[in-house]
Order: sequence, then structure tokens, then C-alpha cells
Amino acid sequence: MKKLLTSLLMVILVLSLFSCSSKDPDKVVIAQQFGLGYAPLTLVKELNLIEKYYPNAKIEWAQLGSGGSIREAMAAGQVDVGSMGVPPFLIAWAKGYDYKIMTALCEMPLGLQTNRPEVKSLKDISPQMKIATPSPGSIQHILLSMASEKELGDATALDRNVIAMAHPDAANALINKIEIAAHFTSPPYIFMELESEGIHQVVDAEKDAFGEAFTFLVTAGTGKFKTRNPELFEAVNTALREAIAIMENDPGSVSDIVAPTLNLDRETYLRYCNWPGVKFETEPRGMLKFLDFMNRAGYVSKTTSEQRDLMW
Repeated sequence: MKKLLTSLLMVILVLSLFSCSSKDPDKVVIAQQFGLGYAPLTLVKELNLIEKYYPNAKIEWAQLGSGGSIREAMAAGQVDVGSMGVPPFLIAWAKGYDYKIMTALCEMPLGLQTNRPEVKSLKDISPQMKIATPSPGSIQHILLSMASEKELGDATALDRNVIAMAHPDAANALINKIEIAAHFTSPPYIFMELESEGIHQVVDAEKDAFGEAFTFLVTAGTGKFKTRNPELFEAVNTALREAIAIMENDPGSVSDIVAPTLNLDRETYLRYCNWPGVKFETEPRGMLKFLDFMNRAGYVSKTTSEQRDLMW
């Protein structure tokens, strides 16, 4: 409870720095989270790529601990562009929030790791064991639910085990064997955990949960922002796509920019970029499969058969 209250206070503090809906048409507020998947956002910021396409842009950046926080900040008009996992976006779409996907960001290996040697499968997780994810409804939580449905016959079987923790905090807790028994996470934290002594993987997201490759992160923009300044909206979109291309084609060329933001040395950063399953790309994959599951499991109550309904 204390960590949850602290996280909520931090979100309120960060969002209080931003005006609710900017009257300045040249201003854009962009929010992201923690991890390797957000590297294109780092490049957009550090290489001034938006300014390259829209010189008068006034950009404010926020870093929040979960896609849910970004989703609600966008709904409140405090953030114009936000990057998050697919399920937090789908929850927003199902609620009728006024934003859609501008571009996908990446595919990444995701998984559930534990520091308990007795836990070999989800069946071995006792009610007392805490599983860290960024927030309820995060992509990690939904993938855990998918795996639970397959192995335990109940998508919500482990929902009471889930606690909200930002990835850096949860990785530290898992590695040091404090507070949590397991962590469902993404790069670079999944790699750090798998390379740590006494930690092993219980669920591989692609193999044991989703069943195929899927988009990890997307970037969404609000309708108000798109209407307020279409040229700036397109500049953000173009800048993102340029940064994604850099990360996909030559991540080493920007290692001095990205590695320090992840607290990694250059060699480790490059090893993680070349890890099997790491792929930066602009086209979303698996959106409708996520949506179908989330409807079936009761996380949302709206669907579509057309992916284009989710995108600008």
C-alpha cells in the first residue's frame, strides 16, 4: 500500500507540471516509461528530431511508471502523445478515449522470472507470493492472464498475487530477493534478471502466453492534439519513425545516447539490442488477438474486426 500511494503521489506531482490542455498550438507533451523499448523516444528527444520537422515545436517530456498512468494522463488532457503496452491502449480505446495509435515501437522478449527455486510453473505459485507488474491491465499483467488461462484454466487465477511496481524497482527487488517472488518484465530488466544467479524463467510470453510474436509497445496521440496542430502531429509521427529505423538498422550508432539512459555500458547495450526477439518496427502485430482475449476475460467490453479502427 505504501509503494502504491507513493507511486500515485509521484504521478500527481509529475502531471502537475503540465498544463491541462495547452493553448499554445506549438506545444506537445510526450510521455514514456522505462526500458529498452522506449529507446526511439530517447533518440527523438536527444537528436531533436521533432524540431527537425517542425522547428517551432515546444516539447515537454514525462517519464511515468506504467501505461495506465500515461493512459489516464492523456484522457485528462495533460499528455498529447504517450507510449505504452498494447493492453493499456486497448483499455483506453474500449472506454472511448479520444486517441489512437500513431505507430508501433517494437517487439521484445517478455517473461515471468522468479527467485524461488520451488516455482517451476504457475501451479507452484502460492497465494502469498507477490508478482510484480507495472500496473493492473499492463501488457505484463495481460500476458500473465493469458498464461494463467492456458495453464490454470482461469485467466484471473493469479490476479490477487499481482502488485504494481515500476520495472527498475521490481528488478532490484527480485534480484535481491526482497518483497516479491516473481516479476513479469521486459528488456533490459528481463535480461538482467536472467543473467542473475538464483533467478529462472517460469513464463516465456511468446511461447507460453501469446503463442506467437506480438507488438510490445505502441505510441498513441490524442485527437485534440491532431486537430490542434496537424503539422506538429505529423512531425512527431515522422520523428518517431526515423528513430525506430535507426534502432532497427544501426543501434550501435546511437549507443552513447541510449546506453546511459538505461544505466548500461556500451557492450551490454549492444548485446541486449541483438538479443533474439528484440525488434524495432512501426507496424503493429497481434492487436486483435489481444483485444479478443481481453474481451473474453472481461478486461474490456468493446471489440472490432478491423485493426485500422485502432489507428490514425
